[in-house]
Amino acid sequence: MTALLSLSFEEWIDFVFDHPATGPEWYWAEDAPYWDAPAWRATEYVTRLFEDPLPALTGFTDAEVNMGLNYLISPGLGEHMVCLDDPSVEIQARLRCVRSCESLFRQLFLPRCSPHLSHRDEPGSSPLNAVCYMWWDIMPVHGGPQEKDRRALHAAALETMDAILQMDSVACQESALHGLGHWHTAFPEETERMIDAFVRSHPHTRPELLTYGRGARCGCVL
Repeated sequence: MTALLSLSFEEWIDFVFDHPATGPEWYWAEDAPYWDAPAWRATEYVTRLFEDPLPALTGFTDAEVNMGLNYLISPGLGEHMVCLDDPSVEIQARLRCVRSCESLFRQLFLPRCSPHLSHRDEPGSSPLNAVCYMWWDIMPVHGGPQEKDRRALHAAALETMDAILQMDSVACQESALHGLGHWHTAFPEETERMIDAFVRSHPHTRPELLTYGRGARCGCVL
């Protein structure tokens, strides 16, 4: 494997996203390069992308963006999000990175994901629905060794999921419910309150999504 030690933001975008979306994913190759960047730089680039994704991702297909984002947020692949656990990065920068997910969902997933439910494996969905659905399942928001940092980062993640739950997008709402379902064990009161409010305020949404939300309310998601 080849370590890439210094990349501009534009070069980093190409490194993550400029790969064919057909066939085996590029990052499984034995000689696949990886970005060996300090945590502060990873935090900076990820936040910049998430807060303003459209200029950077113009020209990439939904399938390419899906593959790139999956690589970026997955532990064991890009390892970018371990920056959230690194106490050498100021907590305000890490909080901003977590909260920037709301902008990514609003600007990218909301307009480009299709109105299909991923937990039902409905045919015809956009490739972007896959990473949107799995976002809060995959992306690690552990918070690092300092308890006050963990509390702050967990609160920011829950607030962001709640904001995404209010978006007018079946895919975004399903993603937030999926995440809240996984967080239910650690934060039962917060997740139940958010899901109850969603169910009350969206009585006419798809019945399948409401059923999924009721399952998420007790942590019954995969």
